[in-house]
Amino acid sequence: MSESGGQRARLRRYPELPVWVVEDHQEVLPYIYRAIGSKHLPASNISFVHFDSHPDLLIPVDMPADTVFDKETLFGELSIENWIMPAVYAGHFSHVVWLHPTWAQQIREGRHHFLVGKDTSTTTIRVTSTDHYFLSDGLYVTEDLLENPKPLQLDVIMVKSYKLCHSQGENDVVSSAKKPKLALEDSQNTASTNGDSCSEGLEKDTVTQRRDHTCLQPSCSCSSESQECQTAVSTGEILESLEKRDAFVLDIDLDFFSVKNPFKEMFTQEEYKILQELYQFKKPGSNLTEEDLVDCVDNRIHQLEDLEAAFADLCDGDNEETVQKWASNPGMELLVPLVQSLKKRMEAPDYEMVHQAGLTCDYSELPHHISTEQEIEHLIQSLHNVLKNLPKPTLVTIARSSLDDYCPSEQVETIQEKVLSVLRSLYGTLDIHLVYSAESTAS
Repeated sequence: MSESGGQRARLRRYPELPVWVVEDHQEVLPYIYRAIGSKHLPASNISFVHFDSHPDLLIPVDMPADTVFDKETLFGELSIENWIMPAVYAGHFSHVVWLHPTWAQQIREGRHHFLVGKDTSTTTIRVTSTDHYFLSDGLYVTEDLLENPKPLQLDVIMVKSYKLCHSQGENDVVSSAKKPKLALEDSQNTASTNGDSCSEGLEKDTVTQRRDHTCLQPSCSCSSESQECQTAVSTGEILESLEKRDAFVLDIDLDFFSVKNPFKEMFTQEEYKILQELYQFKKPGSNLTEEDLVDCVDNRIHQLEDLEAAFADLCDGDNEETVQKWASNPGMELLVPLVQSLKKRMEAPDYEMVHQAGLTCDYSELPHHISTEQEIEHLIQSLHNVLKNLPKPTLVTIARSSLDDYCPSEQVETIQEKVLSVLRSLYGTLDIHLVYSAESTAS
């Protein structure tokens, strides 16, 4: 028996599939850790299959990497956008599959291999990925700076709506008029799907394949773990990866089916536009050296630190002198009209929230697509079609994401019931834990 097979045989089995339903997405992690502690999940080599309108693959910027080895402290440090990567660095997840709807385009399609480790210069968790998603948050470092590096296989796959997939002549995922910005330069972001009929198997049924074979390093061989390479990936390959590993967790954010950008409702169109200008990430060109990438990240970190300091200062007092002081910095001139507009609309603007909103305005906007009932139904069917071809997960985690307005509150109950119905139809009786409900009762 192989070592992997032996470990799988030694794992405990749940009598019924546990489903943990939480409100904020990072709240699922303690239940995954609990399953590791009870030997239902292995301590390493776990695959994480993640349906979401957001990747959630950022990293707490200033958190010491060693925090991952103190789980109670770790859980208190995490938020909705940065809870997966610490589990990768801790050695638990080695394979993440991000399945996303057509309106979410934050990371390029395909298979990515890179390292997640401890930056020896800052003692924080950093990555060797050169995707704009990581560069724009200042998370890239060169491999030689990483201590205790963990290899991660990240598969990014777009899930088609069941209806889109079966429409005659509908080869592209979204019409060009509605296509969101991709994370590549314009010359690279026109990658097409394979154009094959949707009826030929799962990988052509609900999951979009891309034929990109883009190496992001100028002379990348695609074999080195430190070089991030993007290749097309099919669901057949995902299935093969899952079967090779000891166990997998199925994770579903209900905003996969319908999603809002809550910051768009907090600010006027003009204010939001100013935030996009202030926080804009100047995407690097092609054929970059490691030195160019390091410079790009350094510039981005300084830009974000200056903006954070400016808004922290404004929290203490937003008088004209303070505003003008910061606005005199290169690239920060628009602070003047932004603060003026905010003060006209509200007595005491929440500048910390303004900064948080700005951090979401880098190379692309947060996804915003409030689905119709029919669109939700078609995506539910797509979920079913994907899952029926995968093995049974060890456990399921579900995030509602409704209190922070990412999943529309008027739709969340319906979506949740439909998702649970799919899980019951595929896996039989479920052991459902409505954690969010227990918390609301307790309070």
